[in-house]
Amino acid sequence: MINGIVATTVHYGVLSFNLNILDVTSAGAANLVAAIFGITVSFLGNRYFVFNKTEDGLLKQALKFSSLYAAIAILHGIILFVWSDRMGFDYRVGFLIATAFQVSLSYWGNKKMVFSL
Repeated sequence: MINGIVATTVHYGVLSFNLNILDVTSAGAANLVAAIFGITVSFLGNRYFVFNKTEDGLLKQALKFSSLYAAIAILHGIILFVWSDRMGFDYRVGFLIATAFQVSLSYWGNKKMVFSL
């Protein structure tokens, strides 16, 4: 849980920075960049702390993790794009909705596909 909170905080921080400081006009695009940062933090935390599965090679796990998270990041971005860019709702609420989907999919996917317990 702590890993998810840290990764989500990084993700949200970069998203907010992109939208509020860099003035990126698309929440979907800003989120895509932010997702890369959050995903990296999540991978490292999952590999070394949550599942503590370092027997498999780093590259093998990173490729499986990247595939899973690419799909999750696309879903996250689509939700934010539709919620904020198309429907005009607050990106923070959209981020929470997208993150709820992300949390569910990421734990299950990591447990079953990436770090197989």
